[in-house]
Amino acid sequence: MSSSAKSSLKGDIFGGVTAGIVALPLALAFGVSSGLGAAYGLYGAIFIGFFAAIFGGTACQISGPTGPMTVVTTAAVTAMIAVTGSLETAMPALVATFLLAGILQIGMGVVRIGSLIKFIPYPVVSGFMSGIGVIICLLQVFPSIGLVGPTKTLDVARDAFAGKGFDHANFAALGVTAATIAIIYLFPKVTKAVPSVLIALLGLTIASVVLGLEVPIIGDIPSGFPALHLDGLADIPSSLYSTIITTAITLAALGALDSLLTSVVADNITKTQHNSNRELVGQGVGNSIAAMFLGLPGAGATMRTVVNVRAGASTRLSGAVHALLLLIVLLGAGAYASYIPKPVLAGILITVGIGILDYRGLRHIAKVPRTDAAIMLVVLFVTVFVDLLIAVGIGMAMALLRHGPQIWAMMFRSSTSIASDNGVAVPHVGSYWDDEPWPDEQLPQQVADRVTVMRVQGPLFFAFAPDFRRRLDQVREGAVILRLDRVPFVDQSGAYALHETVSGLEQRGVDVLVVGLCEQPSELLTRLSIVPGAVPVERTFDSFAAVMAFVTEEPSGAS
Repeated sequence: MSSSAKSSLKGDIFGGVTAGIVALPLALAFGVSSGLGAAYGLYGAIFIGFFAAIFGGTACQISGPTGPMTVVTTAAVTAMIAVTGSLETAMPALVATFLLAGILQIGMGVVRIGSLIKFIPYPVVSGFMSGIGVIICLLQVFPSIGLVGPTKTLDVARDAFAGKGFDHANFAALGVTAATIAIIYLFPKVTKAVPSVLIALLGLTIASVVLGLEVPIIGDIPSGFPALHLDGLADIPSSLYSTIITTAITLAALGALDSLLTSVVADNITKTQHNSNRELVGQGVGNSIAAMFLGLPGAGATMRTVVNVRAGASTRLSGAVHALLLLIVLLGAGAYASYIPKPVLAGILITVGIGILDYRGLRHIAKVPRTDAAIMLVVLFVTVFVDLLIAVGIGMAMALLRHGPQIWAMMFRSSTSIASDNGVAVPHVGSYWDDEPWPDEQLPQQVADRVTVMRVQGPLFFAFAPDFRRRLDQVREGAVILRLDRVPFVDQSGAYALHETVSGLEQRGVDVLVVGLCEQPSELLTRLSIVPGAVPVERTFDSFAAVMAFVTEEPSGAS
């Protein structure tokens, strides 16, 4: 084995073990929160983590139960128990739901829907993720004080506002929750060698046992390899069919979005390119197999993936190692896990919810176009108090209504643009890029070999943002002149795409020069501190002649 192969193997093992340590308390917390039980969170983390890593399309992705998926699962468990009377009798319906969700994800990958996820507007993603964060935090209000609370966010908000049940609060539980949150946020200031979430789990579990604290605990969890739950599928009540189908669709769509967003994060860290459709197939295989053991549905997990990469992982072996570590824990440490206080898990989930909030989107809500701000707020509200899938649907509808003319124009351009292929005119799938020099362009020979001119015409909005990133990411050296003279409008998605792309180019040593900002784009990019910011003011120009003066080291004329 070569030294590079040994180094890669070592990094994958260390990364997988580290990710598994981080995943353990989260899997237990999500399992308890869902209403299925701590062990079922572990089952999901083991099976999804292993099979999504093997069959997925993102090399270092760590998959398992996540906050958004657990929110939907919790609602499904509650609804099905209400119909069947108990968790045991609801199990066949839950298995069918999770299995169908996995099969749908495999189908999404096969028909290449993964390639379309990138067209979801930023305000929709922002409102959705922030809404999920709010839901997770709300659902921990009562568990954090040692009580069993409602499972619906509207009921939690109403009862909490009215102070219902607070007179029975367990202050020892509240102290454990507070201590958990404090350790998770403060321990990294001491050292990051050991995950703070693990320190909180182990330290406070031991403290609660030694001190004899009267706080709710997980209780006995099954040990050994999980059993198949395929009995009774033929006896599912017909009254649950619609719930099974709608929940499965929600889980499949949500898992796809959650996983592919994490894949993009992994790409940015590793400087690689994931395969979206293969990733969906891998997630579907993992969720389908986990469903047979009633494992909690899951998706690509951002925090665990980042931990994995930073610990040295570089291949899909790391995800398999992470899953095998959790299996070892399940087989050998179930008796000890039963003493974990539920308030510790509540504290862990509160920090997860806080981490999911999109602070950039919330911080910029007064600075982005009003339509984008309205979409984000509507999606956030509907996500928290109505339904996750409905929230995304409403957000997409609002965005399509806002940008309808531009989208139809892009489709028209794509169908009518012509490119020459060996002298034969063929349809060219274009966008708003113009590959022909504009009349005012005079590119001196001495800079032609080190300067790339990119010309954009039309609004820079969410439907164009993915192609904008892809085209600019192809520039690997020298300088790029970005002509925005004919861009009358930029939305929030377009502004962030510009920011992220420029930052990536600058990190690779490519200089970015911006020419001809119109009034609305200039105002928005200024409010968001992108210009100046990611693009210094001395690298923005009013005309092509001014930027040519700059690159040829004549008086710049920068605006």
